[in-house]
Amino acid sequence: MLVVACPGQGAQSPGMLVPWTEVDGFADALRHAGDVVGTDLLAHGTTSDAETIRDTAVAQPLLVATALASLRAVLEATPGSDLATVTPGALDVAAGHSVGELAAAAAAGVLSDDEALRLVAVRGSAMSRAAAATPTGMSAVLGGDPDEVLARLAELDLVPANVNGGGQVVAAGTLDALAALTAQPPTRARVVPLQVAGAFHTRHMAPAVEELARAAATLVPRRPVVTLLANADGAEVTDGDDALARIVAQVARPVRWDLCQATLLRLGVTALLEVAPGGVLTGLARRTLPGVETVALKSPADLDAARDLVRRHAGTTPTAQESQS
Repeated sequence: MLVVACPGQGAQSPGMLVPWTEVDGFADALRHAGDVVGTDLLAHGTTSDAETIRDTAVAQPLLVATALASLRAVLEATPGSDLATVTPGALDVAAGHSVGELAAAAAAGVLSDDEALRLVAVRGSAMSRAAAATPTGMSAVLGGDPDEVLARLAELDLVPANVNGGGQVVAAGTLDALAALTAQPPTRARVVPLQVAGAFHTRHMAPAVEELARAAATLVPRRPVVTLLANADGAEVTDGDDALARIVAQVARPVRWDLCQATLLRLGVTALLEVAPGGVLTGLARRTLPGVETVALKSPADLDAARDLVRRHAGTTPTAQESQS
């Protein structure tokens, strides 16, 4: 049983798509995605600097377009077709971290590729404007006692915006509060500032929720063709309208990737494929999903391993021993 995992904001890096331009159809897919969202995503993925792609309005469409194009490359999907025409039988579960949830929704057939791209363009721009209203940010808190970490965040009026499992929580809030957290972290915890432009998944994003809701109201979502997980609580979503409503609300709600991973264990998933730019979610999986085989698409050199993972795990029923591991 295979899950495709789509990474969230912060996974991008300058020049990350340079090697991918050698893959048949990849550059064309990014050009098309750029036309849909109204910005040159191929240039942003190959030549733009770190500060440019840190902009939420750029980073989010870039990440969703990259996730979809790299999954297409793994599945060798027909150009111009929606992913949902090939994902049944090729994967069993789709999940996305933060903005990656939109890529997962397209992989699950709730939205078409272009609908997901148009919606992420609205999401990124709306969140960028919301972030500009107040100087806010996010920092990863690594290690420490979980209760002590949460208590320290509450003391500083910071939100555990991402609870990722494996001893990793991402704190979000004002820059002054984050500076105080860095100066006095919880015992045995390390604080690492993240390259994001605002306090995502907190009340600071409320204006973006309203804007995204208006854009989502123009869409007619469909029932998932594979199991889709909601990253707000790890629930299995079976209704298209519910999936879209969750995607909208999730902008101002914490990401509970730990609960998504708990659901994957309960379902008996045996393999996790993290689409490009892969690495973060497979790293978490190695610490929290024992016995689950992982492949991260970091470059085209990983395509053969990804296709092999799909062939061996998609559509399989886990054994009792695997389900309990």
